[in-house]
Amino acid sequence: MSVFATPEQIAAASKANIETLLSLTNSAFANAERLTALNLNTARSILEDSVANAKSLLAVKDVQELVTLQTSLAQPLVEKAVAYARSVYEIASQSQEELSKVFEGQVAELNKGVATALDKAAKSAPAGSDVAVAAVKSAIAAANSAYDSFSKAAKQAAEIAEANVAAATNATVKAVSTTTKAASKKAA
Repeated sequence: MSVFATPEQIAAASKANIETLLSLTNSAFANAERLTALNLNTARSILEDSVANAKSLLAVKDVQELVTLQTSLAQPLVEKAVAYARSVYEIASQSQEELSKVFEGQVAELNKGVATALDKAAKSAPAGSDVAVAAVKSAIAAANSAYDSFSKAAKQAAEIAEANVAAATNATVKAVSTTTKAASKKAA
């Protein structure tokens, strides 16, 4: 048995790499499409709201009514901005998750290939090379363990960041709501 790859193995690896590239490309296009749709819908909504707000401002008859109108327009604007930011974050988060899954799959395949090659090399290696093979396997196991630890830490950091974004978003909406209610009471 040879340690070198056969033409069939090279063809299979090339096919797998092309499939991975196609998967990543499709994912990127899908996420770009989602982001574009979000931006177009947001732009349309902003335009419609601007026209409605302009009509409302033109109908104002006194300062009291102007103050009331301004405070009533602030909260929906902030809520829409927060919803937009949340949607962008979700798209980016899902995209990162998809990339992570592909990367993890590639790392697993690479590890499997290296383990197979090491086993083949160990079978055809001269006597006494067991220690060297064991050392390489140990190093690979340590690298995999470090990668797993790093991956888990990164996922935990992402979850914490997501929770912080959600908390900040809710706090912003509540603060604007409270300010709007206070301003409405002062105007009345």
